[in-house]
Amino acid sequence: MGKRITIDPITRIEGHLRIDVEVDGGKVRDAWASAQMWRGIEVILKGRDPRDAWAFTQRFCGVCTTVHAIASVRAVEDALALEIPLNAQYVRNIILCAHGLHDHIVHFYHLSALDWVDVVSALKADPKKTAELAQTISDWDGNSETYFKSVKETLANFVASGQLGPFGSGYWGHPAMKLPPEVNLLAVAHYLSALDYQRYANQVVAIFGAKTPHIQTVVVGGVALAINPDNEAALNMERLAYARELLLKVKTFTQKVYLNDAIALAALYSDWLKIGRGVDNYLAVPDLPLDTKGTKFDLPGGTIFNGDLSTYKPISSFGDPYFRDNVTEAVIHSWYKNIGAKHPWEGDTIPEYTKFDPNGKYSWAKAPRFKGEPMQVGPLAQVLMGIASKNELFLKWTNYALEKCSALAKTQITVDNLRSTMGRHLARAIRAAVLADLALKHLDLLEQNIAKGDLEIYPYRKGVKFPEREIKGFGFHEAPRGTLSHWVVIEKGKIKNYQAVVPSTWNVSPRDEKGKRGPYEESLIDNPVAVPEKPLEVLRTIHSFDPCIACAVHLIDGRGREITRVKVL
Repeated sequence: MGKRITIDPITRIEGHLRIDVEVDGGKVRDAWASAQMWRGIEVILKGRDPRDAWAFTQRFCGVCTTVHAIASVRAVEDALALEIPLNAQYVRNIILCAHGLHDHIVHFYHLSALDWVDVVSALKADPKKTAELAQTISDWDGNSETYFKSVKETLANFVASGQLGPFGSGYWGHPAMKLPPEVNLLAVAHYLSALDYQRYANQVVAIFGAKTPHIQTVVVGGVALAINPDNEAALNMERLAYARELLLKVKTFTQKVYLNDAIALAALYSDWLKIGRGVDNYLAVPDLPLDTKGTKFDLPGGTIFNGDLSTYKPISSFGDPYFRDNVTEAVIHSWYKNIGAKHPWEGDTIPEYTKFDPNGKYSWAKAPRFKGEPMQVGPLAQVLMGIASKNELFLKWTNYALEKCSALAKTQITVDNLRSTMGRHLARAIRAAVLADLALKHLDLLEQNIAKGDLEIYPYRKGVKFPEREIKGFGFHEAPRGTLSHWVVIEKGKIKNYQAVVPSTWNVSPRDEKGKRGPYEESLIDNPVAVPEKPLEVLRTIHSFDPCIACAVHLIDGRGREITRVKVL
């Protein structure tokens, strides 16, 4: 009989997530992922004006804000068959790239790196050797002996004061931690540097979105951001130049520091390139539209089944019936009334809370399926779509990462190794490198279009009109955590039904009617667990998905009973 471990809550994520695993012989034999909160935004939206939905859906989460605004307006635009001006597309695209860069940097350094980096060990490092090591990985000009010495002194002061701040509750000295002190000091230093660079990315979001989080400039049909090169009150050349300056800084950090740190970490923990594979079906949607109708994109999307890249089938447009017709959500193991697997347009959100029952209902998350199958979503899925579709930027940065990782690990690292716990981190860094290039490309496109004299941002100045009859729409976006879609049913100009199927719902999914586990659950099977009282390895695999449970389940019920609490950083 295996030992049951309950980690509740999982920390360093957004929202409330509980993970239960059964461990036997030092490995996970079974797992349950339980989303522990419900917000009911979909219910709140019923009867409201569809043009206001984006402002509400941004409040699903304090992290995934921009992404819900975009998916929401796209859903209403799809229902009305609206075209979006090129300037508005480019502005949205720049916001999405900058938001994605911010999110990926924060996830790697501030939410997951501490699963791998022994901060206390960094006190034993030689700053000179750390600088020499850093310079073999990257030529970034921030990797100086002086900087590493100052970081070590700062860390020593933390320890001497007895107040380790964000580093205070880690599993330091855990047998699964194996980085040498110099690598740990390098990682701690870049953890601190990343605090500045993620802020630069967020400043770009604020330039084009008016504020962040919860941008204000999106609107059904375009953007509410006046463009006038000569007007100080509008988006002018000075603001565009400042955005470029910020994006160049973020690009340099992303491609010279973040990506190379992820490569080095993967090489040093190469055994984790074979752990945590999980569900082998992948879903991503295309994004960063290059035309007014949403039929040409810079980010590829599609499906891959059974881990076979030859099964790649593209999703080609915002209205593609292949995506529209094949998404369902089941609730047999979710705390909602049993209504069977339903398409989002027909979906209900009727809460029915019980106790946690691993054989019955145990999660607020629904179980999304595509063509009846669980799908893994996220940067890994999009990188695989990029490879399968022979996308130039994804091939460039994937080849760079795999070649460098192979050299450092002194063993051949392949695309297949990306399907793992560490591979998800590497894929996210690859996607960030791609986004860094595309953010500047779309800024170029915006400036070129303005130079032609096109200042259009919203062509529907007489307003958009809703028919009395029922209409339906869906909008998707490839968010930092993967495929996000919003589904709206409108009647007489009011929302009749609204459902959001978000990335973490796909991944945190409980079992479905066939008993198939969701991606979190499946990825934990056969994970090692060296010390059951300190289940670091479980955290590593779960954090590799970057959970966002606030988005995934849209009240914490006071009747829920805590079984075991594990304190983690």
